[in-house]
Amino acid sequence: MSNQPLDLKSALASFDALWSPRILTQVNDYDVRLAKVAGEHVWHTHDNTDEFFLVLDGELTISLRDNEGERDVVLPQGSVFVVPRGVEHRPFSPEGASLLLFEPTGTLSVGDRHDDVPDHVDATVGHAL
Repeated sequence: MSNQPLDLKSALASFDALWSPRILTQVNDYDVRLAKVAGEHVWHTHDNTDEFFLVLDGELTISLRDNEGERDVVLPQGSVFVVPRGVEHRPFSPEGASLLLFEPTGTLSVGDRHDDVPDHVDATVGHAL
């Protein structure tokens, strides 16, 4: 963890891998992660934690399956959304997006329960920046 200001633009420029979050810093027991995304992630569920999304660039859609059925939430640049714990979801971005995420340290990017993980999705607890 750095005690210096962190530049998001430089941090995002330091990697190209999609669906492979980088740990920018930590706040208490939470990782602040950056991710570049394009295409579809995998349907998954985090049983014990909410998942916070902030769209830094581009547009992200999150499909949700819960007791209300299936629906899509569209997040343009600058939007924030929290997927509640236990809700099955699948992020996707046809044109690509850059995201900032808050998750408890050690949270797997494909959740606790998930569909088969395709090759383009990195099942990780986050990589060092």
